[in-house]
Amino acid sequence: MRVHVISDIEGVSGVVRSQQGDGGESLFDEARRLYTEEINAAIRGACAAGATEVVVMDCHGAGKGWDFNSLLPEALDPRCEWVVQNEWTEYTGFLEEGCDAALFVGMHARAGVADGVLNHTISGSDIFELRFNGTPVGETGINAALCGTFGCPVVLVTGDEAVCRESRELLGEALTTVAVKQGLGRNSARNIAPQRAREMIEEGAKRALGDLTAVAPYDPGQPCEIGIDLMGSHISERYRNRHGVEVVDGRRLASKADDWWTAWGQFWPMP
Repeated sequence: MRVHVISDIEGVSGVVRSQQGDGGESLFDEARRLYTEEINAAIRGACAAGATEVVVMDCHGAGKGWDFNSLLPEALDPRCEWVVQNEWTEYTGFLEEGCDAALFVGMHARAGVADGVLNHTISGSDIFELRFNGTPVGETGINAALCGTFGCPVVLVTGDEAVCRESRELLGEALTTVAVKQGLGRNSARNIAPQRAREMIEEGAKRALGDLTAVAPYDPGQPCEIGIDLMGSHISERYRNRHGVEVVDGRRLASKADDWWTAWGQFWPMP
């Protein structure tokens, strides 16, 4: 069984402040350790479930050279390999080879969710709302659509209660979720102690991989329209000559194509 672990830092137990995700900040060092150990917990669960190959893809953009390389390599479970990509959603090699399931670790809610810890939709991109064929999505939805493009189902999502709720609404109630904290606001949370959180993630990964048919690979639909509401008109101006992207008005864009992957490639990366 080949398993893809796709991870982000904001959904990790104990991570509640933006400085914990910013490379070079003093709080980042602690967050990296917490982050890596939750990834390791998912790897342990995957291996206990019979995984023969595990590839980790870090999707946290920390800046200052840590982009998509925020985990601690020397602390990783030696049974995995990990990818450092240059641009988010760039690496598809493992999915193209044929991947049985994906585990999402440390996810956060989409922008504007009141109880979502550090909620946002693509950090630093000034996106207010993102929709796939009219359905609001966050980064979990983007990563799920990436996996679904290559027929890989997402069977586990871990993070705060808000992203677990968001993920079940999008992917179905059969999805296994592990909430390691309860958001009290964007920068506050009631956290489960790290050791217990890791035990929960390990058990959740093992359980989720016990039934690879519980959740279907996510397909936003064909044809696909990606709707983007931006924070300001200055951003939409950059898209006036982008092939496949319509500037609907000062703050709204639409990328339309026969399938999600093509529509996404027209919009991302942002100029």
